[in-house]
Amino acid sequence: MSAKKKIIFITGTDTGVGKTLLTALLLYHLRQSPGRALAMKPFCSGGRGDVRLLQSLQAGELSDAEMNPFYFAQPIAPLAAAKKGQKPLHLGDVIKVINATGAKCERLLIEGSGGLMVPLGEGFNVADLIAGLNCRVIVAARNRLGTINHTLLTVHALKANGIKGKDIVVALMAEPKPDLSSRSNQRIISDLIRPVGVVSIPFLGVKPMARESVVKNHKKAKTFLAKLAGFVDWSSPDAVASTLY
Repeated sequence: MSAKKKIIFITGTDTGVGKTLLTALLLYHLRQSPGRALAMKPFCSGGRGDVRLLQSLQAGELSDAEMNPFYFAQPIAPLAAAKKGQKPLHLGDVIKVINATGAKCERLLIEGSGGLMVPLGEGFNVADLIAGLNCRVIVAARNRLGTINHTLLTVHALKANGIKGKDIVVALMAEPKPDLSSRSNQRIISDLIRPVGVVSIPFLGVKPMARESVVKNHKKAKTFLAKLAGFVDWSSPDAVASTLY
């Protein structure tokens, strides 16, 4: 399997848009099929709840240090936290650590920190890390008013960093109380950014961030997860139509 097909990076239009939930669902989904799948959250600041959830789904196959090699106790941007601790981080070192974990599996999911422009270390941000990994990208976005602007900005930034449209897919995460725009966001965004794919993930309950909920919700979102994990040819009208409600 090529490096690009091996690694899927889950980023978001902002913090708190559903990256961890999406990563957890994809991890569980991939682990139901042959081939070893693992997940990493290389950078984590503040609480480690996201790390614990993902670790619960991969049966201790990675230590916390392997799964989350760059942890900072303060809930601030990784670069700021690293400067406080006087521990400079460089892009090449981060890529080396991630690739070492990738060598242990057939598919590697990487949950990013915040959005693309979040600074991670000396002279690099999330977008630079994605470009350096030569991977595919899933963009998690809220399915509500305002998401068209945020999603297009994120996709354009990825393309500016050399990521091709066929290697990007957007996952619109449903809100507990959908607004009027949620009915048309997927179709409009899909028309504007094709061949980038756009998939809608249904609302999965008010407390989805537990292992039991992930396992239960996997059945509800299985069809959508298969599309995200498979990276179909989104330039095909049939592929686009099959994702629309």
